[in-house]
Order: sequence, then C-alpha cells, then structure tokens
Amino acid sequence: MTTATKTGPPPSIAHRVVNDEPISLEEYLEREQESAERHEYVDGWMIKMVAASWSHSAIASNIDRTLGNQFLDTSCRTASRDLKVALPTADKNAFPDLVVVCGGPKFDPNQSNLLLNPRIVVEVLSPSTMDYDRGEKFARYRQIDTLQEYLLVAQDAPHVEHYVRQDDGSWRFTETDGLSATITLPSVEAELPLAEIYLDVFEENESSETE
Repeated sequence: MTTATKTGPPPSIAHRVVNDEPISLEEYLEREQESAERHEYVDGWMIKMVAASWSHSAIASNIDRTLGNQFLDTSCRTASRDLKVALPTADKNAFPDLVVVCGGPKFDPNQSNLLLNPRIVVEVLSPSTMDYDRGEKFARYRQIDTLQEYLLVAQDAPHVEHYVRQDDGSWRFTETDGLSATITLPSVEAELPLAEIYLDVFEENESSETE
C-alpha cells in the first residue's frame, strides 16, 4: 500500500515556515489577521517575512520615490511591501518589496489587499531570501499574465538583475552594475539610475548587517 507524501515548502524558505502541518487558505487568513507579523502563504505553509534592514528599506524607498516621480502624469503607480500579490493559484501569495501597477489596481473580491495585476515586481535581495526570489518565487511570478518585468536588487553592491517578458512569452535577462549605470523599464517607459537606487545606502551603512 502506497502512503501519500505530504508536499513540503520550497527548500530555500523551509527555515521560515511557522506551521508544522499545511493549513487551508481560510485558516491562513484568520491567523494572518490576528498576527503581529506578516506571512506569505505557499501550498499550505505560512512563511514568516523577515524584518528589513536599513539598507533593504532605503533601497526600496529610493526606488519607490524615483519611479513615483516619473509616474505623476501617467496611469502607473507604485505600492510598497505591505501589499500582497496573488500568485496564479488561489493557495499562494507573496509580499513583494515593491510593485508597479498601471491602469488602476485590481483586487481579489474576497481579499481587499490581494493585488491581481502587477506590471512590475521588485525584490531587494537578502541572504535569507535570495535563492527563493531567484528560483521558486520567480517561477510563480512568471505565471502572472500582467507581469512584464522583474527586478532583483542587491544590497551589498550596486547590482541589479532585470528580467523583461518578450512577445513570445520568454524572458530576457540582463545584469547592470555600477552607480553610473541606468536601467530602462520598457513596459512603463521609465528609467532607474543606480545612483538613485543606492542613494545614501553605502555611505551611511557600510558596516551595517543585511537582512
């Protein structure tokens, strides 16, 4: 007789799982509403979100400000890491560090803070999350029809990994280094100078620990 095997969480984030057994989406929502901490939900597992370091928060804030100023006369807007993004199946969600939405946000009718239509997702890399952000998490993000660009931003050096969806559904990957470089975001006709992304990050916090 064959015994069913319980599906475990992605190995790269297993150390952040807080429940011993998979739970339903409904139970997750109840727990999350009562919790003082934030958790992502993946295949029945509650994944604890790690508190951000100063560098992490400063980078996200710099990107938010830089893009927000360029979006003033457009239909695009940014939103911070407190907003959940729905991953294609009903039992998965994520808290990106930053999202860009164009043409107005669309939300899950049963969860007013669960975004359905991100145009761009930005994740600031941390030692505890970078494998997941590059691997399983990006694989899930790629299934979102509205997503056109994905950025992974390093904390310890001016370095950005940039993925752009192509017309045939494939993703073009480029890496950008150095404070003199600028990233072009074709889906929103905007630019991200690395000098703006890392404004005051290295000068003020060379000895601080990352998340």
